[in-house]
Amino acid sequence: MSSLGKRNYGLLYSSLQTFWFTLFFLSPLLIIVVYSFLKKGLYGGVLGEFSLDAYKSLGNLSFILITLRTIGTSLAATVITILIALPCGYFMAKSQNQTFLLLLIIIPFWTNFLIRVFAWMNILGNNGFLNEFLMRFGLIHDYIHFLYNQKVVILVLVYMYLPYAILPLFSTIDKFDFSLLEAARDLGATQLEAMVKVLLPNIRSGLYTAVLFTFIPIFGAYAVPLLVGGKDSYMLGNVIADQLTKSRNWPLASAFSMVLTLITTLGVLLMLTLQQKDAARNTDVSHGNKLVSQPTVQEMHR
Repeated sequence: MSSLGKRNYGLLYSSLQTFWFTLFFLSPLLIIVVYSFLKKGLYGGVLGEFSLDAYKSLGNLSFILITLRTIGTSLAATVITILIALPCGYFMAKSQNQTFLLLLIIIPFWTNFLIRVFAWMNILGNNGFLNEFLMRFGLIHDYIHFLYNQKVVILVLVYMYLPYAILPLFSTIDKFDFSLLEAARDLGATQLEAMVKVLLPNIRSGLYTAVLFTFIPIFGAYAVPLLVGGKDSYMLGNVIADQLTKSRNWPLASAFSMVLTLITTLGVLLMLTLQQKDAARNTDVSHGNKLVSQPTVQEMHR
């Protein structure tokens, strides 16, 4: 009776979880899919008529350029974020003050996202801290327009999502056996070769997680390109918002959302596939090591 009761409770818990995910995840996604195949209403909304106009509009040259810009910006920001996060995670893993360093990484999360963006605007603005500093020391004689370009968008995106890359890398590197690096150095490898050929292959799972945690939110970014990038730095998130609020073209906004969802889903599937291949490779290697070591153990018993 007790085991039956436990099984029933388990089904109850899982059914509630399934209902929750269906209601708040699958249902909105289904609405977006349906809206993308409907006709635009005259004053917004949708009409109950099947139409491919939204997907045909995706072939517009300006929309293609925005999509390419979004992909390029996301890739550039992700690569820079990972390159900065790797040495940070390594230093934290080797440090004796890990708790303090973790606190420094987490502190930005205590501040609202928009406040941090506006802080960068105050730093980089024409009357901001950086321009005032450079002019006060005579390094420049006129204001430099740091804001409203693609470079500052990448800069702020890297700052915003750097903690999301540092934390999984630190967690993975902290479990790494650093004596392997010393062994590689003893065998003639340089420090860089030891890092590339020994450390990186053993922290791939952390790298994959860091890439996912940074690329996906950056790819759908809205506030940062809008506030510090301007019109020439628009990304897909900005286009979706404009189509919903200004043009009131809900089918086109849904079609863009589907493009964004498909690209991020492909990225997740790619990372999962790479993780599975690494896991299978590690399993084969460990199994091979056991097979090699088994005769040696038998010979020792003899």
